[in-house]
Amino acid sequence: MININTPSDIGTAIRKARKTLGLTQPQLALAAGVGVRFIVELEAGKPTVRLENVLRVVSALGGRLALEGVPPELTGEGEA
Repeated sequence: MININTPSDIGTAIRKARKTLGLTQPQLALAAGVGVRFIVELEAGKPTVRLENVLRVVSALGGRLALEGVPPELTGEGEA
């Protein structure tokens, strides 16, 4: 698990994951259905990237985002 506290943190994590998987930025962009410019900006830590696209990139890398420390009743977790 990686702690993410800033846009730069997520950019660094995405770049490391991409490189570990041996993907280029264009390959990741294609796999995630986003533009190469988006990948460049995300990896650079741009704070205004679209969350929907961040989730696509994380998914394309085989990852997932989780929110910790928030009571389940506030997130909808554990509801029937």
